Amino acid sequence: MRHALLLLLLVATSSAQNPSSPAGKWVSNLKFFEENNYDRMDLTLSGTKLTGKLGDDAFEGVFENGRVEGTVKPNPRTTIQLRGRVDGDRIDGTGTIVESKLELKWEARRELPKSSAFPKTHTFEPTQFHHFFSGAIEPALRINPGDSVKTWSVDAGGTDPKGVRRTSGGNPLTGPFYIEGALPGDTLVVHFTRIRLNRDTAISSPLIVSNALDSDYVEKRKPVEGYNSDWKLDREAGFASLQKPTDKLKNYRVPVAPMLGCVGVAPPGRVQYRSGHLGSFGGNMDYNQLREGVSVYLPVYVPGALLFVGDGHALQGAGELTGNALETSMDIEFTVNLESGGSPPDPRMENADYLMASGIEGSLDNAFKAATTNLVRWLEKKYGLNAAEVSSVLGTSIVYDVAEVVDGQLHVVAKVPKTVLTGLKPVK
Repeated sequence: MRHALLLLLLVATSSAQNPSSPAGKWVSNLKFFEENNYDRMDLTLSGTKLTGKLGDDAFEGVFENGRVEGTVKPNPRTTIQLRGRVDGDRIDGTGTIVESKLELKWEARRELPKSSAFPKTHTFEPTQFHHFFSGAIEPALRINPGDSVKTWSVDAGGTDPKGVRRTSGGNPLTGPFYIEGALPGDTLVVHFTRIRLNRDTAISSPLIVSNALDSDYVEKRKPVEGYNSDWKLDREAGFASLQKPTDKLKNYRVPVAPMLGCVGVAPPGRVQYRSGHLGSFGGNMDYNQLREGVSVYLPVYVPGALLFVGDGHALQGAGELTGNALETSMDIEFTVNLESGGSPPDPRMENADYLMASGIEGSLDNAFKAATTNLVRWLEKKYGLNAAEVSSVLGTSIVYDVAEVVDGQLHVVAKVPKTVLTGLKPVK
């Protein structure tokens, strides 16, 4: 018995002293002070020789006595030397940019295996609402790719489906939702299966915003005393009408088209933006085609992506001209998926009829150019088209929408009908 126990102790001691293999899939982070630089890393070990990839760059090195040493070359003029110790599912060490002698901290964690569980549907009842798109906010719910979420949002003023004020105004957001396995550089795909009205009232504003009009008209425009721009929503019939219309508008009613003004992820670079802002991360995009049945493609900037949704509109014309659409609370259901890498420069969307690409910039001119370029790049990659081929396609079919003109950034959407793409073969 003593010999058996001694043998077990020796085996245990020997196993504890043997370093873990660095072979396999990792999530690497090269940190410059508090600035993160995440990448996937895939290593193969043959004897003491290590080879593989860090992001898109070749990794070459050695593994001896529990230590990894290697180099990567992000470009012909830059070499990064990496040194670290493997401890089970961790690598901790340092990196040096050889040419500048800049020192980095290197951390790597083994990539979690993809969940083998069947996709789940989560019912999320929000109790806290956020006024920022930020990577510093704790996740409200963690979900796997393929999972679905049923939830709801307050309106832009903070009022819930029962008419109870739940938070301050300014586009309060539901979430954030942490998507397991999402890394910077990936593409988050959010498919909205349900965007539905959940109350019978909406608020709005009475006048077109000044920056959408000639200054001469704005200067001469006369105020309208006592005008009520709030709306009632007939959910059964599917129409909206003013709650207290003037005589001239007493028969004015419009079909509702529920949409979300805000869909976005945490922005890059430890930056946070108020929930009225929009950018490459999505945000307050106010595009009236962000309706039930649409898929939204968003770039991932932080681990988990951190998805926020909110700002329901019963109806909105192009540009959100009055600064508020028909603002109301909303029932929301969506399914998330991940595409490894390939993150778009600005959000992209897809429905049954169109591929749609956003351009979000400080002027309509630049937003127009960004939207066109975003769509060009999408078609070139999706169908393997060259610059001349994509020009022939879009020169005969492109459509533009002015999505947003009332916030700090302006939003133009370039889209192409799917009917003109049926003769093209996607690249596999």
